[in-house]
Amino acid sequence: MDNISLTIDGQEVEVRKGATVLEAAREAGIYIPTLCHHPDLPPCGACRLCIVEIEGMSGFPTTCTTPAAEGMKIHTNTPQIQQLRRNIFELTLAEHPYQCLTCAKNLHCELQAVASYIGVEQVSPSNIRREVPVDRDNPLFNRDYNLCILCGRCVSACQELRGIQAITFIQRSSQTIVGTAFNRPLADSGCKFCLACVEVCPTAALIDSVPIWKTTLDKEAYAVPCTYSCPAGVDIPRYVHFIAEGEPAKALAVIREKVPFPAVLGHVCVHPCEEACRRSDLNEAISIKALKRFAAEHDDDGWRQNSKVAHSTGKKVAIVGSGPAGLTAAYYLVKLGHEVTVLEALPEPGGMMRVGIPAYRLPRQILESEIEEIKKTGVEIKVNSKVESLDALFQQGYQAIFLSLGAQQGVRIRVEGEESSGVMECISFLRQVSLGEEVKLGDKVAVIGGGNAAIDASRTSLRLGAKEVTIIYRRTRVEMPASPEEIEEALREEVKIVFLAAPNKITQENGQLKLECIRMELGEPDASGRRRPMPIKESEFNMEFDNIIAAIGQQPEIPARFGLNVSRVNTVQVDSATLATNIEGVYAGGDVVTGPASVIEAIAAGRKAASSIDKYLGGDGIIDEELIPKEKPNPWLGRDDGFAHLARVTVPSLPVEQRLNGFEEVELGFDREAAITEAKRCLQCHLRLEISPVTLPAEVKPSTAESHK
Repeated sequence: MDNISLTIDGQEVEVRKGATVLEAAREAGIYIPTLCHHPDLPPCGACRLCIVEIEGMSGFPTTCTTPAAEGMKIHTNTPQIQQLRRNIFELTLAEHPYQCLTCAKNLHCELQAVASYIGVEQVSPSNIRREVPVDRDNPLFNRDYNLCILCGRCVSACQELRGIQAITFIQRSSQTIVGTAFNRPLADSGCKFCLACVEVCPTAALIDSVPIWKTTLDKEAYAVPCTYSCPAGVDIPRYVHFIAEGEPAKALAVIREKVPFPAVLGHVCVHPCEEACRRSDLNEAISIKALKRFAAEHDDDGWRQNSKVAHSTGKKVAIVGSGPAGLTAAYYLVKLGHEVTVLEALPEPGGMMRVGIPAYRLPRQILESEIEEIKKTGVEIKVNSKVESLDALFQQGYQAIFLSLGAQQGVRIRVEGEESSGVMECISFLRQVSLGEEVKLGDKVAVIGGGNAAIDASRTSLRLGAKEVTIIYRRTRVEMPASPEEIEEALREEVKIVFLAAPNKITQENGQLKLECIRMELGEPDASGRRRPMPIKESEFNMEFDNIIAAIGQQPEIPARFGLNVSRVNTVQVDSATLATNIEGVYAGGDVVTGPASVIEAIAAGRKAASSIDKYLGGDGIIDEELIPKEKPNPWLGRDDGFAHLARVTVPSLPVEQRLNGFEEVELGFDREAAITEAKRCLQCHLRLEISPVTLPAEVKPSTAESHK
């Protein structure tokens, strides 16, 4: 492209043909103030603060709308220009709260930066007429018309950048404000709550409901909470967008950049991303887990062409335990060129994914397929291989060891009679069922506990032939740690739940187990943040069962001969940054460190361990890979009336009457139409991060000037 030359404040500047004078000045590092101009928006010259003198041209043209021309001689900061800018700025702020120029809350806002540069410190409050209540009724952000200077950026961002056209100037007069047609609520105006308007606002007239400058959150974590709440850091908006575009295979490539178990997670992830999803402030969160499953079910192997395994390093690593943490670490270490052997004590690999999660939630062929994918990279898995000594592993030539033993030991309920025949521990019960061992249950089964394991045990009992299953939980449903959807499915299958009750004693009479419970009430919050259950005196009551399953928790089983530092609950103590233990070359992660957690948290631990072990072995620790080239996202969203009210698409499931005959999968997943419909509900929060920063005077640091957004 041809360039032209011009002179700005005596400095010769070369710029591309077609650029504006403002762009020429910015590229040369010459600051010209403006409040209406934004690098991503069409110029409008509304604020007129960017006026200059151009030799041979009458008047004072606005640089944002004036094309640069060959040989131009421009003066940006003459005394006359300075005075005119002050006059213009004071008129602009005639109805603006003068406190904004000194308010500590807005110390780094763009308006203050420009005011400081121009030399305006105060505007007489006698001119101020606006006393409009702040509009706090909208999801995600507030609107304060008292701070609006009618610069037009928000309108331009909505109309020109996003193509939504939800807001415009209304009441064209001295009463002009930015609003919606017929003064409708934003949710009814076509607004997609992308927050581009908030991002470009120079005065905090539009501001996030959560005041970021008062929190420890960084801007990216706030803008894209789904990704930042995912322990593995999966780029959720990107893969959801691919599904919305009808390209699930590309979505899968994005997921596989961070995790080797996309299908498993699509079935059983506890989806903290959905809890963080900002769409829930409108109505309901995006069904991210179900979309992940849809992507995994539409694999075209396209991701493989960019998936590489490095040349051999000659280093050997032993992984003890084949759960999600161990297999994840093994996968990434092999891809980095190390020789990896996974040692599993059980007869089948998968850890708690195989023996702790029932097949009706995670079909075994799904798990087996993804384990096979890991084995294809070169990971060796040895089952029936219980590790008795860490020293022996080092003697066999392994230079590093990762312990991912899980938390496979059940916690006792500690009541009289728990050793009675017919009382069993939940994890052992689920393991036996998963491995195909015979488990006999009577007609009436009690499950003690309120977590996912308790729900799994109750629903499994029904599938083994129990006629009546009752969960006994010492708090209320609100405090139950189990996933809400799992609780709901258990209730649909007619599992009974007795809340605010705790076991007190177990006795056995005539082949029946008599469970004495005591009523509870909730007191002050305990260390978990939940209200502490307190027994109510003389409130004991009895129930009879054929079997009682204790599901009140689990913990790791760490052999003392390993010589590891452990906590009082028998978890391995590690360096939180590296997962290194007190023994050099030995790392640990997953449930063995945290106690019972989720599959996605274990995968995140496996990723961290792989990186740390690679560094220990002399590598750079970089495990991330790009399986699909990144493209700059399209900022255009387009109008979609009713978008804010789009309901979450229900994931279809097997009818209740068909479920209890076996372990057939209950949740059936999205078809193509449902997946695309659900993905299109995404607010695409990440697009906000693509909006260019504004240029500020040199004395104001750009990194802090954006902190009010």
